[in-house]
Amino acid sequence: MAGRRKRKGRLGLLILVIFLALVIAGGYILWQGGYLDGLIPPPGGASDSDGGYSDGGSDSSSDSSSDSSSDSSSDSSSDSSSDSSSDSSSDSSSDSSSDSSSDSSSDSSSDSSSGGDIVTEELSIHFPMLGNAYTGDCTLIKAGDTEVLIDAGSRQSSARTISAYLDEYCTDGVLEYVIATHADQDHIAGFVGTKSGGSYNGILYEYEVGTLIQFARTNKSLTTESGNPTLYANYVTATEYAADNGTKVYTALDCWNGENGASRTYELAEGIEMSILYNVFYEEHSSDENNYSVCMLLTQGSNHYLFTGDLEKEGEEALVENNELPQCKLFKAGHHGSPTSSNDVLLSVIRPEIVVVCCCCGSDEYTDDVANMFPSQAFVDRVAKYTDKIYVTTVVGENGEGFGPMNGNIVVTSVGGGLSVRCSNNDILFKDTEWFRENRTWPEG
Repeated sequence: MAGRRKRKGRLGLLILVIFLALVIAGGYILWQGGYLDGLIPPPGGASDSDGGYSDGGSDSSSDSSSDSSSDSSSDSSSDSSSDSSSDSSSDSSSDSSSDSSSDSSSDSSSDSSSGGDIVTEELSIHFPMLGNAYTGDCTLIKAGDTEVLIDAGSRQSSARTISAYLDEYCTDGVLEYVIATHADQDHIAGFVGTKSGGSYNGILYEYEVGTLIQFARTNKSLTTESGNPTLYANYVTATEYAADNGTKVYTALDCWNGENGASRTYELAEGIEMSILYNVFYEEHSSDENNYSVCMLLTQGSNHYLFTGDLEKEGEEALVENNELPQCKLFKAGHHGSPTSSNDVLLSVIRPEIVVVCCCCGSDEYTDDVANMFPSQAFVDRVAKYTDKIYVTTVVGENGEGFGPMNGNIVVTSVGGGLSVRCSNNDILFKDTEWFRENRTWPEG
């Protein structure tokens, strides 16, 4: 009897051991398959990531938990729209950090309310420095795998600086779209570049360009008084070189009218479109070259981003009259923040949340009047009614010599509808900079 009990006891122990072994093995299999991720928190918990301005939105949570383990966790436990948001959020942070890693000190974050999810490809809009103390425009838009370059200022020597920046993002050497807003040097010089060994190193020579959209009119001459080719003439030669190598070349008027193979709207990526707006000066004469600027609206779901080149007040009035402009998340300040652009007639319609100024702040390149140096006091007074989120690329050096970064390279990123701003030097708003305190005043109220 005692022997039987002993055998039964051993048999029970054996069954218990086998049961425990099966439980452990099953748990290991479930853990390996990721089925326990939602039950086990990541080491150290979730932490808020640094970043420039952020308007919150559905992607803020995934942005703020940007390490790979928390991205995977939210990926496996959320619906398809937030999957898209968190997936893109990790790309966004690495994209922005690669830009800002060179000399970024710190990016603080601020939140405000935003709309619902926008399910599109990741969108980033870049405003790089141009390598000198001159004011000029250059904007890179990256929508999914598509790149759009708007302008290439400020001097021919800027081509090298722009190319170095582009190569960080345009890894296949193809710019699907290029827009030349108007024929002033500080917008087209980098398309030509400098000449060495008989060839130019400008953007139109160094990159494969799919479609070039350019100004429909200009007052520029092809030759100087002494008979030499002007910069504009060299730009025309560069566009001809691009066309000979397969680039489709259209004017903004071609796009608006849908003529010669051009379209008014181009889909850049899923849910992201680029639309050429109507500017009356595509067809009419203006004594001011700036008014010939190609104007473009970028749309990502319910988010809109406006680019008007150097359009002046007369052009802005016509733009508002002839187009149904929406409220805009981002406005690339007209004419570098001059006193003659970014007027109330336009601002009151688009009511921008973020304004980026591409200029060498405080330079006397165009005027000795400090109040009218870019970004001008008049510009500040008008924009302040709608936002204080003004960022500026470059600032003149001490005693007016040389240059340096104000915010530096500025990158506005949108994933899932929420916006963030990250800058390579710092994320300080223009109104909080030392230069502003010494040279500008913020309007009361």
